[in-house]
Amino acid sequence: MAARPLIGIPADRRMLGPHPFHVVGDKYARAVLDAAGGLPLLIPALAEELGTDELLERLDGVMLTGSHSNVEPHHYSGLPSDPGTLHDPARDATTLPLIRKAIAAGVPVLGICRGFQEMNVAFGGTLHQKVHEVEGKHDHREDTQRELDVQYGPAHEVVLERGGSLHELAGTERIQVNSLHSQGIDRLGQGLVVEARALDGLIEAFRVEHATAFAVAVQWHPEWKAMSNPFSRALFAAFGAAARDRMR
Repeated sequence: MAARPLIGIPADRRMLGPHPFHVVGDKYARAVLDAAGGLPLLIPALAEELGTDELLERLDGVMLTGSHSNVEPHHYSGLPSDPGTLHDPARDATTLPLIRKAIAAGVPVLGICRGFQEMNVAFGGTLHQKVHEVEGKHDHREDTQRELDVQYGPAHEVVLERGGSLHELAGTERIQVNSLHSQGIDRLGQGLVVEARALDGLIEAFRVEHATAFAVAVQWHPEWKAMSNPFSRALFAAFGAAARDRMR
């Protein structure tokens, strides 16, 4: 078997019983393995104690996953979250500096949902904490009472920016995506270029303009049954190809 690129996946820090655990969803690891053709490696949420520079020297790519937790709003000068909002300060402290360093070092990066929001914040952008309460915006949340196949099923169209990398991958101007988020981009971060918008104008994908390697983030969840979705396969294949280039 040909060597496969090593792709780091930053973990959530969660309490399971009385003990903290570092966890990554199975669907993300499998998407890296099957759709990107990489070797998934869990990155514990240990912030700078981890040794980010040393880690990036050994990684061929980084994928930032979705999560039930929200980026703490103080990172983007936002208003305090509602009581009971799930946060993960250990993940924030790990991913925000990791994103900036990875892209500066030419490590390919793919952001998904929370990872999309993290990348925007890492580049100085801000977030809506409740998109459904913003005038003119649709409700982008899933119905948590429905089965997973419905929650992760096609929810709305996004319009791909002509000439963008996602437009090139798709070969079309519109694709159907799922939608499972309450937060969304308010102000786009510096150096980020819009790749896709929902029909209500909400930014759904961007790239890092001056990155020397693949650096793309999407608000939806392409990892869900990625191998059965042609665009998801193309997205992960492009990420995996960039990681293999770095490996070589």
